[in-house]
Amino acid sequence: MPGLHLRELLIGSPLPTDRLESERLDTVRALAVLSPDALSSIAYANQEIFLGLAVAGWVGLSNSFPIALAIVVLLGILALSYSQTIQAYPRGGGSYTVAKENLGTSMGLVAAAALLVDYILVAAVSLTAGVAAMTSAFPELWPYRVGLSLLLLTIITLANLRGLRESGTLISLPVYLFILTYIGMFMIALIRTALGDLDPLPADSFPVEQAVPVTLFLVLHTFASGCTALTGVEAISNGVQIFKPPEAKHAKQAMRAVAVLMLVLFLGTVGLTQYFNVLPSGEETILSALARHVFGKGLMYYLVQTSTLLILFVAANTSFAGFPRVTSILAEDTYLPRQLSLLGDRLVYSNGMLLLATLTGLLIVLFKGDTHALIPLFAVGVFMAFTLSQAGMVVHWYRLKGKRWLQKALINGLGALTTMFTFWVIAVSKFLDGAWIVTLLIPLIIMGFRAVHRHYQEISGELSVKGFPMTLKPLPHPRIVIPIAGVHRGVIFALRYALSISQKVTAVYVEIDPSRSEKVRSLWERWGMGVPLEIVPSPYRSVIGPFVDYLDRLDQEANDGQLASVILPEFMPAKWWEYLLHNQTAWLIKLALLYRRRKQGTIRAIIDIPFHLRH
Repeated sequence: MPGLHLRELLIGSPLPTDRLESERLDTVRALAVLSPDALSSIAYANQEIFLGLAVAGWVGLSNSFPIALAIVVLLGILALSYSQTIQAYPRGGGSYTVAKENLGTSMGLVAAAALLVDYILVAAVSLTAGVAAMTSAFPELWPYRVGLSLLLLTIITLANLRGLRESGTLISLPVYLFILTYIGMFMIALIRTALGDLDPLPADSFPVEQAVPVTLFLVLHTFASGCTALTGVEAISNGVQIFKPPEAKHAKQAMRAVAVLMLVLFLGTVGLTQYFNVLPSGEETILSALARHVFGKGLMYYLVQTSTLLILFVAANTSFAGFPRVTSILAEDTYLPRQLSLLGDRLVYSNGMLLLATLTGLLIVLFKGDTHALIPLFAVGVFMAFTLSQAGMVVHWYRLKGKRWLQKALINGLGALTTMFTFWVIAVSKFLDGAWIVTLLIPLIIMGFRAVHRHYQEISGELSVKGFPMTLKPLPHPRIVIPIAGVHRGVIFALRYALSISQKVTAVYVEIDPSRSEKVRSLWERWGMGVPLEIVPSPYRSVIGPFVDYLDRLDQEANDGQLASVILPEFMPAKWWEYLLHNQTAWLIKLALLYRRRKQGTIRAIIDIPFHLRH
């Protein structure tokens, strides 16, 4: 079928379950899959620090590097803390798992809700920031930012639906290109400065009319914005199971590598922008202004912008690696629909990926592709999940009390305290900027978790065979009713099947046009195999209502506690568009009977007999 070929072209042919182990990644590719969010966050974190301090002029911007240093210290604490999480939870120590096992189910659900919001926002922010980098180099594309963001989202979704190994290979090139181009820019900037070939811009070029006093609130507000650089630090501890064995060892190596790279890239970019007094022009980003100052508008400038776009583009991949895994765990615990726990054809959680893509696309459209508008929303969820995870690890070490447990508990305790402090700074300073949306959204998501869980518990009780009598006997042969719209081969096939399972068979013709009834009766006398035909008048030309009323009367007259079974003859056109040419009465009858509630213990079987047309 053409549809099948297109699907295989887009996401590849199905993989057998025994390939699951071979789909795991080595450290180089796993680092590429899990680190883009953390590495790329320097792009929008730098931008947010600049925008936060620019209102105070050069005096405000002189605080950029101290704020960056404070964020890097926090990064070191988090990296050390999450390395211990990897050690304690080698099967994947996401915030939900750690908080649930150590702080209780309620705290686990809070962490899960915060984590899911974080992943959705990371994907949206990464893609819109990538488009911002593109429009910095090509300003004429700015009006098309929403469409471009959605296009990039579609591409990254298809890449991930193809599977871990293929997405890891695809993502490796942009990640390592980004690292090399930025380190290369640092080295060239330092060499040119040492040779006297590159000087800072004059400080008096800043628009003084925008200046406001530097206050503690301004600094904390900017620190809160800059903490977006720390998003993605937890991704490696969430995705330990995508590494090849020994998983924990490789994951800890990747965590150290990410921490070092972030330190170099973040401090390097912030330090150079402050030292050179660079200023963006129009809708340009601060990193674009830095690259333009170092290289001019030459080939190297466009290479830096391209690598920034690509890393931001693939940064959404961190969400595609983490979000489906978290939703699969929640689904296994019956807090989300069970479909999210199923592996797809390519041995990835494709339902979770499609859900993430849908929600991310919705955010991009609602916020018109504006990164700056999205930033205040996701820092709250990130640090809420950080805090609960680290607090859970303190309880974990206290309960375990193994070798050096106190030292480990102190490290995670320091992580919990610092992230909790940062969480409150972000929540207060960013509340009116949009953080209030997340503080309202997380409780609503938790209510949704509990509603889903309650539903599964209730149906589990109703479906349980516990207490069911063991003396049950088979039901007697059913009474069968066949609705017909005429006499054709599909009806005769259904009639033959009905007579093979019961002798109590009745055909029902709902009379919409009285002039056709005699022809139907005549044909039935020839082909009906002795089965009685009931003609039910329908003065208002409805088929469903009169047929269902007839069934109710038949069951009431029989008075044997059984409901008549219904056999539906249904012809299937050869082409999809031909379905539009028919009235789908069988489907409507089926819907009416399926969703009509009956008293406990009674069943109405509905059997489809398809007759496939060749033309």
